[in-house]
Amino acid sequence: MDIKTLLLPQLKMPLFGNTFSPKKTPPRKSASLSNLHTLDRSTREIELGLEYGAPAMIIGGQSLKFEEGQWISESGGSVSGKEVQRLKKRNLQLEEENNLLRLKIDILLDMLSETTAESHLLEKELEEVKNHNRRKK
Repeated sequence: MDIKTLLLPQLKMPLFGNTFSPKKTPPRKSASLSNLHTLDRSTREIELGLEYGAPAMIIGGQSLKFEEGQWISESGGSVSGKEVQRLKKRNLQLEEENNLLRLKIDILLDMLSETTAESHLLEKELEEVKNHNRRKK
């Protein structure tokens, strides 16, 4: 037998078979190999120390904590709550006084502009009268 006759039947046979049938893939393992996801929250906090408190920082020797959208002094520091309220009230009074003073300045500037304009008109009239009298002479 020659080599051609031996190889010819193998060439006619399909290499992978007649139909395409992929093998079933094995089920995937879970993403986490630990069993921590099965623990309840309190156990995880104890085991891993995942108890997150409110953000806190120390500035100028005063400890501040962020709660309900505001920074609150934990240590109380040198300023009491009453002092803060008093300062806020004083600040509001000063802002109102500042607004009133700005209004007064605006009114005074308007009055100054008006009197300056009247003064210029009177000076022009006086010059015209003087020039008219000079021409008559």
